[in-house]
Amino acid sequence: MIPSPLWGGRRRNDSLPLVGRVREGVTEIDEEDPMRELRCRECGRLRAFEPAFVCEECFGPLEVVYDLASIGRQLTRDSIARGPASIWRYRALLPAPAGDPVDLGTGFTPLVRAKNLGKAVGLDRLYIKNDTVNPTGSFKDRNVSVATNLALDYGFDTLSCSSTGNLAGSVAAFAARAGLRSLVFIPTGLEPAKVGAASAYGATLVEVDGSYDDVNRLCAELADQHRWAFVNVNLRPFYSEGSKTLAFEVVEQLGWTAPDHIVVPVAAGSLLAKTAKAFQELVGVGLLERSTTRIHAAQAVGCAPVSTAIQHGLDRVTPVKANSLAKSLAIGNPADGRYAVRAVRDSGGWGTACAETAIQEGMALLAETEGILSEPAGGVVVAGLLELVAEGRIKRDETVVICITGNGLKTTELFNGHARRVRLTRARAEEFDRAMAVPA
Repeated sequence: MIPSPLWGGRRRNDSLPLVGRVREGVTEIDEEDPMRELRCRECGRLRAFEPAFVCEECFGPLEVVYDLASIGRQLTRDSIARGPASIWRYRALLPAPAGDPVDLGTGFTPLVRAKNLGKAVGLDRLYIKNDTVNPTGSFKDRNVSVATNLALDYGFDTLSCSSTGNLAGSVAAFAARAGLRSLVFIPTGLEPAKVGAASAYGATLVEVDGSYDDVNRLCAELADQHRWAFVNVNLRPFYSEGSKTLAFEVVEQLGWTAPDHIVVPVAAGSLLAKTAKAFQELVGVGLLERSTTRIHAAQAVGCAPVSTAIQHGLDRVTPVKANSLAKSLAIGNPADGRYAVRAVRDSGGWGTACAETAIQEGMALLAETEGILSEPAGGVVVAGLLELVAEGRIKRDETVVICITGNGLKTTELFNGHARRVRLTRARAEEFDRAMAVPA
């Protein structure tokens, strides 16, 4: 089934103009708001800024593009600093809503100087972008905040998604905040805490026997039949723009300089592709003089289609059957996989595929050195960082940022048995001394 290229609705503010209109292959820009429009990522055709997600000509995916020159004449470092401590300080470079955004306080998360982890891996200037502290515990809040506001602007009443766990909770929370119904689709076997969180926010959960890719195909079919806002299907061009804000923040928090390296976990590939887009846009509006950041993809061997393509010099990503401890990254047919491959290759970066056994080791190393508890995706990133350093792709004195995107409090069962535990049958000091005298 070919998905409908447009799933529109009325706007929250119907007086707002459409940004661009396509007529006989020529795009006319509305002079009232020429800042944003949609462009096909394959054929380059432009179309109006509206809830569309595939090109009517070639059925390629759409993305939001901006008049960077015009925005650059208005946007300054000072104006951003005066904005809210959230992703909406960058609203000029986002599909912003008509009025004040509905939000939960998303973004502007800490950039932590990781001296202890840096010492352990052999790096002097290592930083952690800690997105575990977002409202629902993952970077997905960035995307969903943008998508929720677009859904409200265009009159959708149901917020939905296909999810490997984190997105389900984020959609459910934002729907509750916005007064929308939430309906989330997940494969069976996800971490109980992630499923429980989505339930707590009042979502209707639909569990599907199958993989995430099976769930995603179902959602693509349903999006063509129902007037629901599937954030990562029919609102994907807008939803995915939220990912850029992570890189925007990194650059601002480094004093408006780009790092030498950034290591990004890869599931569908959107976060990595949008990281590259973020650096390009910051240069385009004049907020960043230049960017030579090398972008590295981090995956695990149980699901590494993007890193495999990078390592073999391929442009095409071959789908795989996912079987990884890192369930949040277990997308065997990544929607933005080829764009992630291009972004890595263009930046001079690399793709890692760590052993499954290295995931928990990476999680433990991060927790024990920096006090940051990550879900398995963070373990994949730390393991990937170790590989990149060992292979000489990252040098000791270079500035490196690793993206930790999900909170480990959702996956604490993976730490059972990791640390030494001592049990006393009586609350007596002498019993404690005897127990501690026994070798671990």
